Amino acid sequence: MNLITDRWIPIIRQNGLPDTIAPWQIVEVDNPVVEITAPRPDFQGALYQLLIGLLQTCFAPEDEGQWLEYWQEMPEPKALQADFEKVAFAFELDAIDGPAFLQDFDLPDGETKVISALLIESPGGKTLKDNLDHFVKRDRANQLCPSCTATALFTLQTNAPSGGVGHRVGLRGGGPLTTFIFPKAPSTTLWQKLWLNVLNQEELEPAEKIDSSILPWLGKTRVSDKGQITSPSEVHPLHAYWGMPRRIRLTTKIEDANCDLCGNHAELLYQAYRTKNYGTNYEGAWVHPLTPYRFDPKKVNPPLSLKGQQGGLGYRHWLGLTLQDNDNGDKASKTIQFYNEERGRSLRDNGGASLWCFGYDMDNMKARCWYESRFPIYYLSEMQRNNLTDWAAEFVNAAKETAKILREEVKSAWFNRPKDAKGDMSQIDAQFWQATETDFYRLLEQLAMLPEDTRMAPSEIYASWHETLRKQMVHIFETATLASTPEDLNLKRIVNAKKALRIKFYGNKTLKALKAKAKPEEAAG
Repeated sequence: MNLITDRWIPIIRQNGLPDTIAPWQIVEVDNPVVEITAPRPDFQGALYQLLIGLLQTCFAPEDEGQWLEYWQEMPEPKALQADFEKVAFAFELDAIDGPAFLQDFDLPDGETKVISALLIESPGGKTLKDNLDHFVKRDRANQLCPSCTATALFTLQTNAPSGGVGHRVGLRGGGPLTTFIFPKAPSTTLWQKLWLNVLNQEELEPAEKIDSSILPWLGKTRVSDKGQITSPSEVHPLHAYWGMPRRIRLTTKIEDANCDLCGNHAELLYQAYRTKNYGTNYEGAWVHPLTPYRFDPKKVNPPLSLKGQQGGLGYRHWLGLTLQDNDNGDKASKTIQFYNEERGRSLRDNGGASLWCFGYDMDNMKARCWYESRFPIYYLSEMQRNNLTDWAAEFVNAAKETAKILREEVKSAWFNRPKDAKGDMSQIDAQFWQATETDFYRLLEQLAMLPEDTRMAPSEIYASWHETLRKQMVHIFETATLASTPEDLNLKRIVNAKKALRIKFYGNKTLKALKAKAKPEEAAG
């Protein structure tokens, strides 16, 4: 299968009917494509990234004027097809004597693995040996169609977690977060969803020629058996979209069967692949255009991609994903920054946009969970962005302090010796963040709409947030403590903990500052 010329991407059209397309068919005008319909959420995100990578590599607009032209009217299918087919030679999934998509150029030997090992959540070798695959079972996907195989291969290479000795992580680190700008207008086509995340050539250096500096499988693998590293300066900037840390070559195939993932019948399916350690070792100041990073203010350490984490993605992460969190150095991806500063102007009067964020929560080699969330995003002037950054930071920091107080006093109510108790309190945090989320975004919307010359946010907004934190803190405390069974109920501990809860809330420095802005006349007095 050739990933450029063959129809293999599952989609749904405007009339609601499913179909499969070749990549260049995303610009068909009659009954246009509106969405990808991958069989798994990580495949969905991967296919978006693959198509954006293709557009960035082969069809990047010269400037923002050309970008806007194609935003308003899709390019001719033949034009996109012609540009994509220039790289078709590099996108064969199964090539005997030439380069194969995201596979080692020359891998004569190596360990044979079943095809399901391409899936990030699949149990590893030691887990299988020790018979510990209790939750994610082995042999769930013994045969994959070419479409699912290609998507699984890309998903693994772009998200690659640590895989044992010498099995390298992706150039963004294992399990990175990915963020996309998504148009909010209901009639949006897939083309517009993708095009909104493609940078123009003034923002990202275009490709003069297609070679292994961009598509690493076109040349000899940059092995790392002697500690060799690959830094951004050694390859083209577009390499970031096509990182290939793992040495893989597809091998065993069967004919005429159904795919274990998507269920579709295929004339040819894959059952195994060959792999070897010490592939490309990406180190240095890598910055992928679709990923948010944490930057060292002293510029000593390289940027660290933000990762999925236990508890999921919520409004406490909003600032670092959409703007920048000055407290810890988190900064939105390059595409989000460009939207904030320039491109958002094109959508301001067309329904605006939201942010789609997703990624794995990895515990070293183990995938604990897949998370994805949608966040509001606003096109604002520079002054408005600076104001909103400061105000949102105040609100989130106040919420963090409240969550900490709540966690401590629930623990004091539950246990006679709370400092010695080792219980998991994450459910208390999760309840608090979820309970306060709606109000946060309601108030954030009001803050985003304030004129740019606003020096201070209205006191009633601060008052509303302070009351939300107090009310939800008390409610969750009472639910967590008074819902205990009678034999576990210790009213004295609960009463004392609730008193401490109130004292700490009103005595906390961050929360007192929030209260002062909620009632500035009291603070002045």
